[in-house]
Amino acid sequence: MRESPGAPARVVSINACADQLLLALADPGQIAALSLYADDPSLSFLAAEAARFPHDAGPAETVIARRPDLVLAGRYTKRETREMLKRLGFRVVELASVRTIDESIAQIRAVAALIGRAEAGEALVAAIERARAEAAAAAAAHPSRPAVAVYQRRGWVTGGDTLTGELIRLAGFADAGAVLAGRSGGLVPLERMVAAPPDYLLVGEAAGPAEDQGRALLAHPALAALFPPDRRIVLPARLTVCGGPSLPAAIAMLARARQEISVP
Repeated sequence: MRESPGAPARVVSINACADQLLLALADPGQIAALSLYADDPSLSFLAAEAARFPHDAGPAETVIARRPDLVLAGRYTKRETREMLKRLGFRVVELASVRTIDESIAQIRAVAALIGRAEAGEALVAAIERARAEAAAAAAAHPSRPAVAVYQRRGWVTGGDTLTGELIRLAGFADAGAVLAGRSGGLVPLERMVAAPPDYLLVGEAAGPAEDQGRALLAHPALAALFPPDRRIVLPARLTVCGGPSLPAAIAMLARARQEISVP
């Protein structure tokens, strides 16, 4: 799948989520550089692929040195960097954070169009739609909805109006985070989680030693008693931080988790 005539020949990403869209959609020859976080396996679903490309784009001078035709940034990328690049005449496109599967699909199509790779965009969208349809069909076979809360470091609970919240519901779970932390999410004290526990916790990694204060909460004896390994669903953060190319894997992993639960 070659890029369309007039497509940017040199694209630089200074945003971790834009990195993944470029890696999934662009012709390799179009990628001039990726962000500093592109090869971080805790954040990037495509970290291994990113290692093939320069991944030092961050400060404006590192971007300028690559002479890009297009710079992909995020809404929360350092404002001074974005503004300087615009003043110098570089084309900077800012990507919003996605909160739903449909928003992610729209963003895929928009980026694919920007870089002249519409066919690659539609292939990724088709993979997401297949995973979504399969998960919905599997969930329909199980009328019950076990309650799940995403409990992260320091007690952050993901809210209902989030991409992860939608994925939880799609897989056939009830989103307890929407009750505990509202639409956007928030800190939920351990005492409250223990007093009204959901059926399962969704965590970013399997239980392990408390290496720092953030992780210590997840290893607390009260949580360990209520949520042993068989009541913790592990969904690595790199599958949900950005959406996009990680969505088929994220959807499939949660759908499998629901199918493995014995509740009808």
